[in-house]
Amino acid sequence: MKARLLATVLAGVFLMGAAAPDNDPYAYMEEIEGARAMEFAKAENARSLPQLQNDPRYAGLYADALKIATAKDRIPNVGFAGEGGALRDYWQDAEHVRGVWRTTTLASYQSGDPEWKTLLDLDALSKAEGKNWVWKGADCLRPDDRYCLVSLSNGGKDAVVVREFDTQAGRFVDGGFTLPEGKHRFDWIDKDTLFVVTDWTKDAVTTSGYPYIAKLLKRGQPLASAKQVFAGQKTDGGYGVQSIVLRDASGKVEAVVIQRPLDTFNAEYYLLSGDRPLKLDLPKKSSVQGLVSGRVLVSLEEDWAARNLKEGDLVDFDLAAFRRKPDALSPTLVLRPTMSQSVEQVATTKNRLVVTLLDNVKGQVLSFQRKGAAWTSSGLDLPKDSTIGIASASDADDRLIVNVQSFLTPNSQWLADASGGKPAQLRTLPARFDASKFVTEQFWATSKDGTKVPYFVTHAKDMKLDGSNPTLLNAYGGFLISQSPAYSGAIGKLWLEKGGVFVVANIRGGGEFGPRWHNAGLKLKRMAVYDDFFAVSQDLIDRKITNPKKLGIMGGSNGGLLMGVALTKRPELYNAIVIQVPLFDMIGYDHIGAGSSWIGEYGDPKVPEERAMLMTYSPYQNLKPGQPYPRVFIETSTKDDRVHPAHARKAAARLKEYGYDYLYYENIDGGHAAAANLNERAMRQALEYTYLQQRLMD
Repeated sequence: MKARLLATVLAGVFLMGAAAPDNDPYAYMEEIEGARAMEFAKAENARSLPQLQNDPRYAGLYADALKIATAKDRIPNVGFAGEGGALRDYWQDAEHVRGVWRTTTLASYQSGDPEWKTLLDLDALSKAEGKNWVWKGADCLRPDDRYCLVSLSNGGKDAVVVREFDTQAGRFVDGGFTLPEGKHRFDWIDKDTLFVVTDWTKDAVTTSGYPYIAKLLKRGQPLASAKQVFAGQKTDGGYGVQSIVLRDASGKVEAVVIQRPLDTFNAEYYLLSGDRPLKLDLPKKSSVQGLVSGRVLVSLEEDWAARNLKEGDLVDFDLAAFRRKPDALSPTLVLRPTMSQSVEQVATTKNRLVVTLLDNVKGQVLSFQRKGAAWTSSGLDLPKDSTIGIASASDADDRLIVNVQSFLTPNSQWLADASGGKPAQLRTLPARFDASKFVTEQFWATSKDGTKVPYFVTHAKDMKLDGSNPTLLNAYGGFLISQSPAYSGAIGKLWLEKGGVFVVANIRGGGEFGPRWHNAGLKLKRMAVYDDFFAVSQDLIDRKITNPKKLGIMGGSNGGLLMGVALTKRPELYNAIVIQVPLFDMIGYDHIGAGSSWIGEYGDPKVPEERAMLMTYSPYQNLKPGQPYPRVFIETSTKDDRVHPAHARKAAARLKEYGYDYLYYENIDGGHAAAANLNERAMRQALEYTYLQQRLMD
């Protein structure tokens, strides 16, 4: 089965004189491609871009970024496909900026010079169809993976068009399964049946824009004839109803679980029995991870007091009992992480359960085997002090493809066997910068409430502790997402080699220490996230690594919200802030784009107590004139249908209203990644590091 990330994965009165949403002078920015909003974005681009692109450093930074982004010696992101030893990946380079979906054999790949066969060329398809297609993945029918549901986004939006593709014939299936553009959730049941959650009618979406009605769609049926098997409610939060199809090693469907999200993290689970959904006796904050050796794996993101289980535990259930008594489940503990650990990934092979762990934000992999009535585990022999991720797990045997990296060690790709033996290295990414001059250290800051918060500092070996070092601090702090050490050629080439220091803070709200670390920053406890970030910032200054005139920060999405809070709460700490695809209006966020799906993370502006907390930090409402704000750089994308560009637009408009100097770039394509292809990604990076050098190195 595919590895699943844990948590993948955003009434009262106004205070401080802020306008209510219906009186917001910039509400027109919420019309994603409205004429006034687009006029504003284009004018801001025309004003801002020359200030960065005319800098003599920009051309070199762009050339370096593009060379890294389009390099042909990158490691292909291959995954197992079918039972015959095939591998597939999606590849982009200078000749294929949109990309090609391709295949080879494992033996050919191991030779070092694989023979690739193209399955689908997105550049050619885009040209033929007059679309800006962006690849959003393929879901293939096990066990042979011949028939695949390919998701294509026009411009990078989350909404996709789905088409059935025959990998053996190398073409889309005539009369095959298709879904029009939408935020679909779907899964194969068998060759002629799909479980589909989509907007069957225009109104069949939640308030956050996700579908909540599930139907079984038969081959050749029009969508209108599909049979409904489940419905959530229009007021449901989260990312819409979806299925988790549990198959045995041969591909046989053993159970279909339906997840009904109530908000970002709380969900109800149902077992589909024929066409009847039976409610499962599972905690609302839990995740169904997979099936192996007749055991259903579930991770817990909250305590299950009635079963004496803790948040962070990995548990299992007997499959037969799971199906027989879904309303009276009896879990068994598989793994309980220590206080310094976090379960990051859970994957299954033919016979093994495989878990990636972080321990003080450093990775390891455990392989579990079911023996009798218990699991036994052993560690895989992979590089230490690294971030380790499972890229693919085979259903045909117990092999894994594993990625290993750190801040200064380029990505390496390994073929491992979960049943034993020493992993073999398949590929190593060539160095994109000279890492021999640098070192990474882990420090701990003390937050406002006494909590110890770790952070990594990558710097020149001869760095002087005189407070003069240009320093870039990055953090995220939300949605159970961990910020573990990762190799970035762009950061190395465009920042470290130019004399910069790079820092990653593992603040609360993330998953670095499991659900407890995340839960410590939810809703009314949100200020802990920001206090942690300010503590790390101050610690960098106290250690004389940098000073406020040399300290810059950068973050995107939820991390963009963090940047906005830093701007409005502690502007004196920073001289550069890159605000990427941010949330900004936290009083209106629940009605902007997909915002209401994140109420489980931030709280509900309609609940007085939660609204009061949101008002204490919402950047849009807390922007004020006459403050010592640094000149910020705000980035967004018109095609971002997840975190709506209105947040960034309104931030810029309010700064303009108050007379502040700032820079703004809105990519007309790109989706939530703010880049639809490799050229646009390189441009965005070059703009960012030109700005950072202007602010922190000049």
